[in-house]
Amino acid sequence: MTDQNHSTVSEFILIGFSNFPQQLLPTFFLLYLLMYLFTLLGNLLIMTTIWREHSLHTPMYLFLCALSTSEILFTVAITPRMLVDMLSTYRSISFTACASQMFFSFTFGFTHSFLLMIMGYDRYVAICHPLRYNVLMSTRDCARLVSWSWAGGSVMGMMVTMIVFHLTFCGSNEIHHFACHVLALLKLACGNETSSVTLGVILVCVTALMGCLFLIVLSYVFIVAAILRIPSAEGRHKTFSTCVSHLTIVIVHYGFASIIYLKPKGPRSMDSNTLMATTYTVFTPFLSPIIFSLRNKELKNAIKKNYLRKFFP
Repeated sequence: MTDQNHSTVSEFILIGFSNFPQQLLPTFFLLYLLMYLFTLLGNLLIMTTIWREHSLHTPMYLFLCALSTSEILFTVAITPRMLVDMLSTYRSISFTACASQMFFSFTFGFTHSFLLMIMGYDRYVAICHPLRYNVLMSTRDCARLVSWSWAGGSVMGMMVTMIVFHLTFCGSNEIHHFACHVLALLKLACGNETSSVTLGVILVCVTALMGCLFLIVLSYVFIVAAILRIPSAEGRHKTFSTCVSHLTIVIVHYGFASIIYLKPKGPRSMDSNTLMATTYTVFTPFLSPIIFSLRNKELKNAIKKNYLRKFFP
């Protein structure tokens, strides 16, 4: 290898949306800005409603409040940088800032999956073991589960980030993404360890995320079995309706993640990959407050009671 190929990279260049048609960028910017503001306001509305309405001080809504917090922090960590990319041609980012961005992205992503998993467990206990619900899902136990979710997400995020940035980056420093995306960054690494580290990162992420999904699916297998034993159709419908919003978010979360990480290999341009990545970073947090506020009757009524009726009597 030449000396040039051995030179290490001290900063990266985020290509982002630089190769997109410039006349489309103002439209993209306005669209994503509105979605970003709606995501923040929607999740803040859910959090303040749960805080103010005492009837919602239950484990299910405590987990929902934690999920909204995760959505807000994830959106604040990622989306503003994407909006800046749309207004600039190229943007340099230091080695440390890139590592920090990846850490926060992984931390909130893993935390989000862990919270969805314990929300599935909450529905399982409520439907399959209703008499033991208050014992198994006490306030202390719920707080402990939320704390473990955040701690687990932080540890996973730190571990994956340290593994990736332990590599040597040389040659090109252009990241064809609007953020320090792990797959785009690993393409810039060099050395004999690159292939093994790439495989290790993929295995860690897939094991953690698929493990959460497996436990969620297992919870719903028992939930469906319990619902089918309810004699009346009205009772089955009422019981299942308490799971609809959570189940919808799980489908959205893992569906959009699959578009990015499990898409089939093919002749795609870098621009299409960048645009596809926005489905997970923007659309998932955007849809979350809509799904929970529309599909959850108690939360919807609480929002009407606390806000809509005050401003629109």
